[in-house]
Amino acid sequence: MFPELPALLILDVQKGFDDPYWGKRNNPQAEENMSRLLSEWRRRGGTVIYSKHLSVQPKSPLHHTNKIGTEFKDIISPALGEMVFTKNVNSAFIGTELGTYLQQQKVKSVVITGLSTQHCVSTTTRMSGNLGYHTYLVSDAIAAFEVTDHNGNVHSADAIQEHELAMLHNEFATIVTTDEIINQFR
Repeated sequence: MFPELPALLILDVQKGFDDPYWGKRNNPQAEENMSRLLSEWRRRGGTVIYSKHLSVQPKSPLHHTNKIGTEFKDIISPALGEMVFTKNVNSAFIGTELGTYLQQQKVKSVVITGLSTQHCVSTTTRMSGNLGYHTYLVSDAIAAFEVTDHNGNVHSADAIQEHELAMLHNEFATIVTTDEIINQFR
């Protein structure tokens, strides 16, 4: 599947996403799967990149003044030498040096994980595909939250996840699982 080890992008795995503000969430194993991927990348000496969302929305648990909410979750914490790009919009490519960094490192492929599916994960995946990167989205290393639409209808986190993956598959990314990626390295 991979001619070379892609860069691993870990998007916005921050403590603020544990706040009830977001509503019900799916895939409680997402962070564990991210951790498995992170361990594999570190073991192989691969490129690991993080984004950190610093919201400008005052009520957001990720608001830039919320010191605890903006911290990385303990299970996914950057090590020395791993790049962190801070942002205040959904895409990790907008307002950051991520694109420049990937070009400088001659990265052609990325594996995307993180929170949340319908926000930063989807937006970054779309941009990654549009920018020409071979993009792999890890379906069991991301998580969605329920949403209420403009008509007042509640859509479950599982439905949001399923629809986002369906829209991203083949158009912007190849959808894979944690085991599929790790098994490529054995």
